[in-house]
Parts: sequence; C-alpha cells; structure tokens
Amino acid sequence: MSAGAPLETFFFTSECVSEGHPDKLCDQVSDAVLDACLKEDPYSKVACETATKTGMVMVLGEITTQANLDYQKVIRDAVEWIGYTDSSIGFDYKTCNVLVAIEQQSPEIAQAVHENKTDENLGAGDQGHMFGYATDETDQCMPLTHVLSTQLCQKLSEVRRDGTLSWLRPDAKTQVTVQYKNESGVMVPQRVHTVVISTQHNEDVDNETISAGLMEKVILPTIPAEYLDDDTIYHLNPSGRFVIGGPQGDAGVTGRKIIIDTYGGWGAHGGGAFSGKDPTKVDRSAAYAARWVAKSLVKAGLCRRCLVQVSYAIGVAEPMSLFVDTYGTGIKSDAEILEIVQNNFDLRPGMIITQLDLRRPIYQKTAAFGHFGRDDPDFTWEQPKELQF
Repeated sequence: MSAGAPLETFFFTSECVSEGHPDKLCDQVSDAVLDACLKEDPYSKVACETATKTGMVMVLGEITTQANLDYQKVIRDAVEWIGYTDSSIGFDYKTCNVLVAIEQQSPEIAQAVHENKTDENLGAGDQGHMFGYATDETDQCMPLTHVLSTQLCQKLSEVRRDGTLSWLRPDAKTQVTVQYKNESGVMVPQRVHTVVISTQHNEDVDNETISAGLMEKVILPTIPAEYLDDDTIYHLNPSGRFVIGGPQGDAGVTGRKIIIDTYGGWGAHGGGAFSGKDPTKVDRSAAYAARWVAKSLVKAGLCRRCLVQVSYAIGVAEPMSLFVDTYGTGIKSDAEILEIVQNNFDLRPGMIITQLDLRRPIYQKTAAFGHFGRDDPDFTWEQPKELQF
C-alpha cells in the first residue's frame, strides 16, 4: 500500500444519547421555547440557551417576538415529556426551579440581518461555515454507525415508555463501532465490532437483569443480524450501577451534542449548534440546506458519498463560499458537480427558509435522536430535490 493511501478496512465509532441526557434535556427545552415563539409569531428572533443541574433549569438568551410566552409551562412541559416526573428518579418537572434570563435581540444585529429586508436579501444571522454530508451506505443516506447508535437510543426510549423494561430511567448513552471496507471512497459496512450501552435504571434491578434486557429487548431487535457475529463485543452498563443520572448526575448545557445531532463524526462540522436558534441563524438553517444538497446529489446518482460546505458573513445574503467533495465517488468531476449545485440551489438564508418552510414550530422533535436521516415530513431537508443537469 502506498504512503497515504486509505486503509482497505478500518473501524469507526459513533455515539448517541437519549432524550433524558442532561445536555439533550437542554437542547429540547431550548427548542420548546423556540417552537412556542414560532407558533404565535413565525418571524420570532430566538437565541435561547438552557442550563440544568439538580432541581434547576435555567433559560437565557435573546428573544424578540410578538408571542406571549408562559416560560414556566413551556419548560416544565418539555421536562415532563422527557420523563423526569418524580423526585425519586432525581428530577421532577413539578418541583424543579425554573429561572429565566431572557433579553431582546441586539438592535445592531437586527438592522444588519433582517430589518426592512425581504427574504431575497435577508442577511445571514452570523458569520460561520456549515457542512452537509450524505452516504449511500444506508437507506437514510446516513452513516451506519450513526444510524445504529441512534436507533439503539430510540429503542431504549420506546421500551422505557411502553413499560417493556420498566426499570429504565430517562438518561442513557449508546455507542457503536463498525468495521468498514473502503472501496475507492465508498464506505461499505462489514460488521458491527462493538456495542456499548450505558443506561440509567431503578435501584432495585440487578446487573444481570439489565444486561439480559438490553440484549433481548434493545440490541437484537435493532441491529440487523447480518452485522452481528460471534466476535461482536458488548459492553452493557460497563461502569456497574447507573442509578444517579440526568441533571442530578451531570450538569447539562444546550449545544454540547453537535456530533450526535449531525453525522456521528463523519463528514465535518462547522462548530455551531442548532437548538434554540430560529432559522435566520445559518448555524441551523444552512446546515439543514447543506444536508439537503448532499442528500440530493447522492439520491440523484451523481455520487456515492458527498460533503458540502457553505459559509456566510453576518448581514450578507450571498454565501461567501461553496465547496463540494465527493471523495472520488462522483460520476462527474467535483467542479462539474459544484456547478450543478449552483444551478439548482439558492443558498441565501431567506431563500433557504422559504424553500424548506423553516418558520414552522417543528424544532423540539429535532432536538433528540438527530436532525438528519429522519423519516418525518416536517424534516423538509430530508426530501431530495429533483436536480436539473
């Protein structure tokens, strides 16, 4: 093998966390506030952060809206839905302290970005660079490592909520390592090498029951049998006991699970979080658009795998740059595919909002189990565009 050549086979790992993880609780609260604003005023300008620790949720940020918000109700309802309903599990939506430190959006930002501007010349809400990624290794055009780790978390939530595993509590983490083959830039999954699950549980369940339940009710119904073999490694609650979890176990903050939110470490990330941000914030809307572009290219058969980058300056409508990398899997050159993107997509922030219909109150459900690869009609960026070329 020549120096610098890609490995023929390699291991890659992605993780996910459940809706009860303290950081994810914060993401969902931030997006619950955003949705409450957009429901009454679709043109709300929202930048809402959340922090949580034992018995406390705090929202802070800048919001300009015509909506009349009951912050206490919005926040407590979000925590209740997650499953923190009793102090015996370490957190209770009814009794937790809710703190609100919200101010108006800076008038300097408002005049630069949106005041007296149409959607055609709406400026980007901030500078930054955003990425979109797609791969044909799964039906969702998402990396298998990310898909499986996310589906394991979704299954944990399902069997907790329907009582199948009644000893489960809301906080959990999963991690999946897959062995891949690199076929000229195309990622071909071979097998699942390792599965890790750490889940919060009741005090009165023993470790053997936990392991057996996770294997029978979570892992085997979720991971296709073709990827599991006698050499697959399982680490199920490897720390031993996990009774103390959620905000009681760790502090949580919005925007600390940006890789889980996107592609599980594949592709690239510009660093900007999504939750709590209205769609004039390109950290969110342009990342959704970049995914739309990448998935459209893969679904059109122009490439097997694709990374798209777009960048912006605050107050400026036209992107600063646009980049496409097909990892050598394209049926045309990357330069030709870039031209196809430029001819088929308008990536000005206001046009992204219009094309993807992003002023709807749809965001709380994006804040758990990933923003991409979801089969939900509200996730408009997951519906490939028919390209003209």
